[in-house]
Amino acid sequence: MSINDPLGDLLTRIRNGQRARKDSVVSPASKLRAHVLDVLQREGYIRGYSEEALAGHPGLRIELKYFEGQPAIQHVARISKPGRRVYSGAQDLPRVRNGLGMTIVSTPRGVLSDAEARDQNVGGEVLAEVF
Repeated sequence: MSINDPLGDLLTRIRNGQRARKDSVVSPASKLRAHVLDVLQREGYIRGYSEEALAGHPGLRIELKYFEGQPAIQHVARISKPGRRVYSGAQDLPRVRNGLGMTIVSTPRGVLSDAEARDQNVGGEVLAEVF
């Protein structure tokens, strides 16, 4: 099966897993997906992730996080899509829920949260927003 938007697929798997109250979800592995999961783990939206084999192919098992019965990720959305890329400078990065959420940005220094990108004064492609 061909996936046109691998990052959108990852975010949808996380969203569906949280709505179904799953402990973990499985996704095919890629470097971009792993870097996005690193950001989500650093910011406290997931418990962690590990690599495992899926039918002979590399995969990622993502441990979802809940707080008092509610999912830690209330909303996750893809911003820059294959049909419409969205770029932003360091000072123009969007604020989600007035700073309570975050955006995930792909920069020349790697995949960072919006706060990390502002601290390092780098912009890039706005991948997703999470709160």
